[in-house]
Amino acid sequence: MDSIIKIAVAELGQKEVPGAGNNAAIVRYAQESGFTNINNDETSWCSIFLNWCAKKAGLRGTGKADARSWLLAGQRVDNNPEPGDIVVFWRENINSWKGHVGIFFGFSKDNTRVYCLGGNQGNQVSISAFPVANVLGFRRLATSTVMVLPDKALRPGSTGDDVKILQNALKLAGFDCGTSDGIFGTRTEAAVKALQSTRVNLPISGIFDVATRLYLLEVLNQ
Repeated sequence: MDSIIKIAVAELGQKEVPGAGNNAAIVRYAQESGFTNINNDETSWCSIFLNWCAKKAGLRGTGKADARSWLLAGQRVDNNPEPGDIVVFWRENINSWKGHVGIFFGFSKDNTRVYCLGGNQGNQVSISAFPVANVLGFRRLATSTVMVLPDKALRPGSTGDDVKILQNALKLAGFDCGTSDGIFGTRTEAAVKALQSTRVNLPISGIFDVATRLYLLEVLNQ
């Protein structure tokens, strides 16, 4: 499955057609992501484009055309966003319904701007910078299908593909374990403990056991 960044980057430069014409690619974003009533490139389409990218990447979108709908998508990761996460901005007024949404790329060196890959940025798919002060939140999208997790116990010192799967799942659930390197080290152990601490009566052992696996599946498929 291609990543959401790879999918979006391939669309860079797609832009609205001035006047009566329409860019067929932008219309396709709408049609293929379920907005069958939209047949032009004049409608605000940042959320439409992101729903299209998410669908292509096997991630859960919102199915809605308003940018602020993404504030309820996936898991909140305001403290540790990574490239490929979703960033939502307010537009015109923080208390209005208006907003903008795109794929987070990174911060400027002075941390005053956020680089964002998205649609309807200058009427096209582009990478643009937005003020950090306009950020409403960062979200990490969940997969659109039920995730398959390792069915064996994993603990500090475990290595291999099963650990990578666990690390990716932890990050999708909003628990930072660092790079998915297949090594169950201290950061992965801390992330497992952080997950376990959010469930009453679940022992905080740092071991990925049967009970922890079931709870993580529950969190991912909310």
